[in-house]
Amino acid sequence: MKRSLQNIKVAFQALLLNKLRSFLTMLGIIIGVGAVITIMAVGAGAQSSILSNVQSLGTNLLTVQGGRDSNIRGGSPERMGGFDGNNEEQTVRGDLELADYKALKTGLKSVAKVTAIVSRSSTVSYLGVSSSVSITGATNEIFDVQNYKLDKGSFFTSGDVSGYSNNAVIGSQIVKDYFGRINPVGETIKIDNQSFTVIGVLQSVGTNAFGTNQDSIIIIPVTTAQNKLYGGRNVVDRITVQVNSESQIDEATSEIKSILKRQHNIMPGKLNDFSISNQTQMLETMSTITSTLSAMLAGIAAISLLVGGIGIMNIMLVSVTERTREIGIRKAIGAKNKDILTQFLTESIVLSITGGILGIIFASVLSIILNKFVGFNSTITATPIILALSFSTIIGLVFGIVPAMRAARLSPIEALRYE
Repeated sequence: MKRSLQNIKVAFQALLLNKLRSFLTMLGIIIGVGAVITIMAVGAGAQSSILSNVQSLGTNLLTVQGGRDSNIRGGSPERMGGFDGNNEEQTVRGDLELADYKALKTGLKSVAKVTAIVSRSSTVSYLGVSSSVSITGATNEIFDVQNYKLDKGSFFTSGDVSGYSNNAVIGSQIVKDYFGRINPVGETIKIDNQSFTVIGVLQSVGTNAFGTNQDSIIIIPVTTAQNKLYGGRNVVDRITVQVNSESQIDEATSEIKSILKRQHNIMPGKLNDFSISNQTQMLETMSTITSTLSAMLAGIAAISLLVGGIGIMNIMLVSVTERTREIGIRKAIGAKNKDILTQFLTESIVLSITGGILGIIFASVLSIILNKFVGFNSTITATPIILALSFSTIIGLVFGIVPAMRAARLSPIEALRYE
């Protein structure tokens, strides 16, 4: 133990003799460790944000969307896109309509709420301020299904939906961008040159895991969006179903399939022209994507650790050459090959671990900057720190072996003659 401490002390003394060179040698390790930890921290933060977003909405939500299915040989000619009975195989674009929403709303037994949604970007203007904003056309149930809370005013009602009213509920970011300190309730805004009255302001939700500001939104009745803004089509982008409890997800899914098959005239055994997904499936898929992406980027960043290891080997070979006479003197007074080998391996490992520690500090600072100024949610955990330190230690050991063995094999007589 005492000899090991002495070796570490000598290693630090040797490194401090050439501070700049030692720092430049460690730079590859510092950048590599910092990059790996930061990327894994951003990935962990993204997963955490996704989980919190899903939990805030609830895991009892089902999303129904139109989808493309091949080999469908059922359904009405209108839905089959001109199917004339002669073609046995076609690719169908299944559209969801307000009639599907109404059928689900009246036919489902195991649900709490159903809402139909259309989403587009439109030009919004108010007193000379104009920009593109995300517009959500929906039935009035959206406020319960999506857990929206009011800050001011009121939500629109089923009467607004059936009456094609030009009432709008806006997010808190819209208030900041367009109204400043003015109370927006009762004010008139224009959406694609159509006048809308602001009747309510939503409480702030914040930014989601993908960096999208969820407060930059305007919600209007779906019928108004379809008939006054987006061409009079009866199609909706999706239907969101809120089930009474998570345990009823499977039952609700079966009921939805049964009702929509009847709505779309899909014969038994034929493929559906719609898809149903739940929040848990979405969470698993998104978590898999973020984990895979983080691992891939961390692997790319880890290449700099290998570059740093090569730098350590190079500098240690230079150090062996510079200290040839020192090695000769130590051997002449009784030092064994294993003593020389241990000393140079210790120096290599100390160089690598010091770089790893500085890399952790660098990652921590970078994580704070990303959190405060960029808006990324990065969470540093113990796992990437342990992995990065272990990897940097292994690199110091592996890339220090060749220089250490070269030093240990030097002949004392030749080493003493070296100039």
